[in-house]
Order: sequence, then structure tokens, then C-alpha cells
Amino acid sequence: MSGEPVISVDDLTKDFDGFRAVDGVSFEVQPGEVFGYLGPNGSGKTTTMRMLLGLLHPTSGKARVLGHDVQREAERIRPQVGYMSQKFALYEDLTVVENLRFYGGAYGLGRAALARRIDEVLALAELDDRRRERAGALAGGWRQRLALAIALIHEPRLAFLDEPTAGVDPEARRAFWDVIYTLAEQGTASLVSTHYMDEAEHCGRLAIMSDGRILAMGSPSDLKRGVVPGEAWEVLPTADQSVVSLLEAVARLPAIITCGLLGDSVHVVVEREAFDTASLARALEGFEGVRVERSEVRLEDVFTVLVEKSGNDAEGARR
Repeated sequence: MSGEPVISVDDLTKDFDGFRAVDGVSFEVQPGEVFGYLGPNGSGKTTTMRMLLGLLHPTSGKARVLGHDVQREAERIRPQVGYMSQKFALYEDLTVVENLRFYGGAYGLGRAALARRIDEVLALAELDDRRRERAGALAGGWRQRLALAIALIHEPRLAFLDEPTAGVDPEARRAFWDVIYTLAEQGTASLVSTHYMDEAEHCGRLAIMSDGRILAMGSPSDLKRGVVPGEAWEVLPTADQSVVSLLEAVARLPAIITCGLLGDSVHVVVEREAFDTASLARALEGFEGVRVERSEVRLEDVFTVLVEKSGNDAEGARR
């Protein structure tokens, strides 16, 4: 990645009637980068995207997209970017190809260029066999693929993908990420918002959002190493033990950074060198026979630690 950032954000803020939806965020996205915006619903991800697209005016701060100021030059930005919103508007009575023709025409593609791009995005989104199906008859995952194909019809330099896999099955999610990686290989950058922690692992870099603020930023591996100062373990109960009761017992131990249920086991992060396999098992009185295994720090652990630290910092500032 080199050259001018495709997105450059400096202290961007948005208020709505006294409510601060986005609070002083700053970041850059490079050409060809897959940049993730990770956070729960309501954390400010969509509002940030809408400001970068010129659909909302910032309360304060600055942002440039593809070299253009988002407030003064929004009309120059939109033809160069693709935007897949959470509620993308498909024309349900039109077929897949007819939707693509309509949106491609709206972007000003000529007949030959449009025909070429329709074939390309149908192949990219694996929709070729469904080109004559009505959009309204498509299942959820296929509708999302069509929405993505429409966002890419005009060969944008940058794609804004707002929760692109929300509500779709795992196979469709994998297909989406195949497309995103293909775009990156072709030099198209993507800003992808998501609240799925496992999905965020696919991003080259992440900004972790909560309550309108970026709590941390970096690659998934760097965040896990740098934010969580501990070691991860999985504790598996025996067949006659309650995993919920086991979680409660783990939470009472000293040196616990974070813990939670993970399937039929308890995932726990403890301070470094506080326990080894044997001593952690011995510390759980009343749970003889539990199996303790080494694990890895997860993005859920990163998020939990960051939110807790943010809350503690806010509480300290109020005192």
C-alpha cells in the first residue's frame, strides 16, 4: 500500500440534538486496504460512513475521501465510491440483471461498459445463474450479494460496506469476504463495518468503536497482543458439571482479566504467569476433573478489556 490515503479522518464529530453519535474519531485507510470498523449497533459506525459519503454534515472535524473534502466536494466523491448500506434498496419487481442495468445507467455507464460490468459483477458475486430471477424472490444471502454487485457496478476505487453480512448464513459470509479480498487484490480499498468479532479477524486493520469513540486501532493480532495483558485458557467441565456454575467459579478466582462462555466451555484470560494448567484446575474447588487447555486471546477479550477501561476512565474523570 502506498500513495495518498483513500480516507483521511481528523477529529470527526457528529452531534444530534445534544447526543454525540461520533466523538472525535481519527484514522486513515490506504489504497487496497481492508479496514474494519468494529463495534456494537449504535456505536457510531453508520454515522461515520454517512459523513464520509457527504450524506451527513459533521459537527466538527475534517475528512477527505479520495482527496476530496467531504463537506465541500461530496458530489465529486460519490461517483468514485460504492456504498452498500444496511437497508439497500432493490427494485423487487426487477430481475437481477435489470437492477444492475438500472443502477449502472444511473452511474452513467455506456451500453458496452455496462454489459461488460454486469458480466463481471455477476461472476464476482456468483450470481450468474440467477441473473433472470426477480430480486424480490431471492433469499436473504442472494439479495445481499446483489446489493454488493450493485455497489460495485461502476468499478469504484473505494467501497463502503455497512454491515454487509448482517443476517446472512455462514456460507454467504465467506463468499462476501472472498469478494472483498478480490477487490483488495485489484487495488480497491474497503471500509467494512461489522459487529461480528470473528468476521473482524479478516480485516487488515481495525478500529474498535464504542459509544461513538475509537477505543483502539491496529491489526487483529497487534490488538490482541497489545491490549490484553494476559494468557488465555479454556476450562471444560465434566459431563455432570454445569458450565454456568463453572463460569461463576472461574469469575471468582484472583487475577482474572475476563471470562465468558464459549460453547460448552469457559474461556478465561488471566494475568500472565498467575496460573498454569494444573494450578488453574486445582483452584476451582468443587469442580474436580475439569480439563484445562491453552487457548488464544480473542477479539471479544480485546473489546471487553477496552470497554471496561473506557468506563473506568470515564468514572475517574467524573470524580
